[in-house]
Amino acid sequence: MEPKILDTLRHPKLVHQSRSDQTVALCYRFYTQTAIGDKWLCVVAKYLPNDAFIITAYFTNKPKRETLWQSE
Repeated sequence: MEPKILDTLRHPKLVHQSRSDQTVALCYRFYTQTAIGDKWLCVVAKYLPNDAFIITAYFTNKPKRETLWQSE
């Protein structure tokens, strides 16, 4: 899944902010024909002033939370 995770971080379709931590973003991109069907991939990343890292990544049926921005 590494290529899809990197693609989602580089070109997300939706980005949501975590409700509990303002430094955490939930980046979403939709993928068809995954091993479990058509799903959104959510990559949860923490952005600090001098660092950034992935907390987790998972497939979901639909994005959650309020949208910070959305690409066309």
